[in-house]
Amino acid sequence: MPIENKIALTEEGLKKTKEEYRHLIDVVQPEIVEQLAAARAQGDLSENADYDAARNRQAEVNAKVAELEHILNNYYIVESPVPGTEVRRIMLGNVVTYQELRTGDLMTVKLVGSVEANPLAEPIPSISNECALGRALMDREPGNGERITVESDEPYEIMIVKAENPA
Repeated sequence: MPIENKIALTEEGLKKTKEEYRHLIDVVQPEIVEQLAAARAQGDLSENADYDAARNRQAEVNAKVAELEHILNNYYIVESPVPGTEVRRIMLGNVVTYQELRTGDLMTVKLVGSVEANPLAEPIPSISNECALGRALMDREPGNGERITVESDEPYEIMIVKAENPA
């Protein structure tokens, strides 16, 4: 499969994906089987809320397992930057501080592959290289004063203040 059809993962992202997959297979699915057996033992399944709930959970978990299997069958590892080294071009794994030029706000994000993105992560949100901001940041030279337009529904301009390779 060509690399453009594959899913970018960092080593950390691959580890977390494998851990989540094993947890669903080894822990969650057996729990659901037990819940279904207990619900079946209650008798009439046509009006059994416990059975319906377990079947719904089973469908959700099976969908997530299928998604994780797809990722694990179609990923490539993005080489992680060496911690503490100078960032010449922004890539996955970098922590980037930028200024939103309209408001003057300083923001810091970690650039990751789409599977690993978590914009609500604390203390540093992680954004996908495939989102508008991520695309605008990728392969840019930090700290050179360049005004960059983020092509989103409402385009805006940013300036990269710094980029780091976190430990």
